[in-house]
Amino acid sequence: MSHPVTDTDAVAARYVDTIIIGSGFAGLGAAIKLSQQGNSNFLVLERGSDVGGTWRDNTYPGAACDVPSHLYSYSFALNPDWTRSFSRQPEIQRYIEKVAREHRVYDRHVFDCHVESARWNEATAQWDLETTQGAFTASKLVSAVGALSEPNLPDIPGIRDFRGDIFHSAQWDHETSLRGKRVAVIGTGASAIQIVPAIAPEVAHLDVYQRTAPWVLPRLDREYTALERAAFKYVPGFQRLSRTGIYAARETQVVGLAKAPALMKVFEFIARRQIARGISDPELRRKVMPNFRIGCKRMLISNNYYPALSRPNVDLVTDGIAEVREHSIVTKDGTEREIDALVVATGFHVTDSPTFQGIFGRDGRSLAEVFDERGQQGYKGAAVAGFPNLFFLVGPNTGLGHTSMVFMIESQLNYVIDALNTMDRHDLGVVEVRRDVQDRYNSDLQQKLGKSVWLTGGCASWYLDKHGNNTTLWPDFTFEFRRITKQFDLEAYDAVAAADLTSDEAEPTPTAVGTPAPDTTRNSDDPADTDLTSKATAR
Repeated sequence: MSHPVTDTDAVAARYVDTIIIGSGFAGLGAAIKLSQQGNSNFLVLERGSDVGGTWRDNTYPGAACDVPSHLYSYSFALNPDWTRSFSRQPEIQRYIEKVAREHRVYDRHVFDCHVESARWNEATAQWDLETTQGAFTASKLVSAVGALSEPNLPDIPGIRDFRGDIFHSAQWDHETSLRGKRVAVIGTGASAIQIVPAIAPEVAHLDVYQRTAPWVLPRLDREYTALERAAFKYVPGFQRLSRTGIYAARETQVVGLAKAPALMKVFEFIARRQIARGISDPELRRKVMPNFRIGCKRMLISNNYYPALSRPNVDLVTDGIAEVREHSIVTKDGTEREIDALVVATGFHVTDSPTFQGIFGRDGRSLAEVFDERGQQGYKGAAVAGFPNLFFLVGPNTGLGHTSMVFMIESQLNYVIDALNTMDRHDLGVVEVRRDVQDRYNSDLQQKLGKSVWLTGGCASWYLDKHGNNTTLWPDFTFEFRRITKQFDLEAYDAVAAADLTSDEAEPTPTAVGTPAPDTTRNSDDPADTDLTSKATAR
């Protein structure tokens, strides 16, 4: 993989105007948008060996999306070839790779490149990066590291002493067969409820360790007929109309989740019926019945999870784990259960991602230190005070509990790409969101969140940080987020013109790796996005 270098390559430093970290849906989308503008003065640094992010890494049995296929795709790259209403991991990964090929951005990637640190250099007004592929320097940095990228390994006594097969759901060992083995799955979240039904028929015995019972709704999944697939491909507007209908239906859930939690009782009724249909044993029904309002934690969808728990070779264990031994798990009631393999499905570091530890801002502190003190706060999910020329995709309070994250990603692409272009058009050397603007924004967010099901539903979840604030989810309709990220609002930032920087702060002359970016064009022609995107305007 080639990449541009400067005359200073003798010291192994490579300069580009913009560096994007990560190539999942967000980072790949940013690369495509820059490329569409004729801008090739950027690189994507990806620690994996291909694009895809979480869909490249999560290859566990049963892995699939819980958002309908036609909504879980870029609006500028619709896929008429989806085979079913809820796509499975291999199909989603193939789609992402296809989009990257068709938009010819593979040559702007450096794969197997783990970013170890990124430091704002006050003297040069640039970002200095250290990676496993050497040093890089950029005027602008875009973090597209997804929230579900850093596996969370449980701190259970003795787990490192286990002698059998052990792996996290996001690091599945396909060389290891579970057939005929005694297996334990720790966790009952979104990954676990897909893994359990997939492996239960082949293992000798399966213990599922549950700390908190989740709410599980029906999965309305089916294969598309040949006629439907032909209509998606050949009937003008049919696929976009279907996508818009799915979007509108999903958006109605916001009323119950964020504004009037009592309305979630409708979904709770559906989920209770799901338990009654899937489980006949009264004791097992009692174990799987959640004790919090639906929506407070992530709502899950499955048709085969409860039937899998009812199998004679499956036990649901609700006693807490005391320790893991070399060949067994011991629960707090003293029961020891022998196992041959251990699957850890305990989710990801979201509010405390290790990635934050390696990004250092203007005062030398890391994002982790700043977030530890104040909570994971940002501005429009795209900027953090104290970190100049750094933009986020899928930043604080951009997560969703009801619909497609790709919609939010495209909203942020509107904002961030316009920010980069605004800097170029006005020849700005430094932009940094104002602290007072960020504080007001977060105060308003937390006020909205205060009446949501996520804070009133009686549960503890990974949505909340150690301060008790929900720094993960967006507390309103997604079209409202699209509205506020329509254009980059330079007035919310402190800006310094490149000409006003001292000579010591002047950027190095880049090699011919691309052309200056022209004005941005519409980022979406999706019917669901009508009038919500626009050309950037000079300020």
